[in-house]
Amino acid sequence: MKTLIAGGTGLIGGALSRSLVADGHEVVVLTRKPDERPDRLPDAVRLIGWDGKTGEGWSDELPTTDVVVNLAGATIGPEGGLWTKARKQAILQSRVQSTAALIDGLRRVDQRPATLIQGSAVGFYGGQGSALITEEAPNGDDFLADVVAAWEAASDDAETLGLRRVLLRTGVVLAAKGGTLNLLALPHKLFVGGPLGNGKQYIPWVHIDDEVAAIRFLMEQPDLSGPFNITAPNPVTNRAMSNALGKVLGRPSLLPTPAFLLKLLLGEMSVLVLEGQRALPEALTESGFDFHFPNIEGALRDLL
Repeated sequence: MKTLIAGGTGLIGGALSRSLVADGHEVVVLTRKPDERPDRLPDAVRLIGWDGKTGEGWSDELPTTDVVVNLAGATIGPEGGLWTKARKQAILQSRVQSTAALIDGLRRVDQRPATLIQGSAVGFYGGQGSALITEEAPNGDDFLADVVAAWEAASDDAETLGLRRVLLRTGVVLAAKGGTLNLLALPHKLFVGGPLGNGKQYIPWVHIDDEVAAIRFLMEQPDLSGPFNITAPNPVTNRAMSNALGKVLGRPSLLPTPAFLLKLLLGEMSVLVLEGQRALPEALTESGFDFHFPNIEGALRDLL
């Protein structure tokens, strides 16, 4: 199987590439910096340059490709800077433009891949408090919900072009290197860990191994399409996550960080830690997928 990945140099793309290559599959990654190979990508992965805006220069790979995976998009986290007006525009445009580029590439060829695995996020639903959220829940009404809805909509024409389209509504991916886990664990390692805000907000987490396994499962099931929540079946509150981190690391988790301080430091971006979704992977589990790490303590012990 040949897989073409846009956004393949990131945390999820790198882990997916390693998994596919280990099983003997061909992987091509589209990147704006084809001369710079990240350590997370195996040597067997071919890097091809693209501008993220058109199908020009790389679409000739598509006739021999089986699956396209679109994970491209600017980071929404603190490492990318505060959510200024310009930053918010970059977050949106990086997703919409890169997806439009993939659709442009698909239009340029007569022989197309069978499947598009389209990146998305549980942010689609907006902040929902403690309500249980399945794939049937409606779109939210905040900034991230608007971004994710536009990201998904930009790939609509894939179905018109004859591709099976899967939407990966991914949660908070936990990994030993990269992602948010090290940021969550650092205060505990410094003996100042505790819940953020009131600690009641839910974290729709997923272990990186289950993220990759779920993507591969969806790649290989030709009858599955539409949105899938890629989150562990047991979401936890921020307070429960903090307690689990403290237990696994052997550190206290007694010092809460006030919500007003997070809002002062992060501005609008504070919704990333003060709001969440109690998302359930209903479509995924009903399709027969089994999670290797369904519970937070087991996942943290494996990663930390």
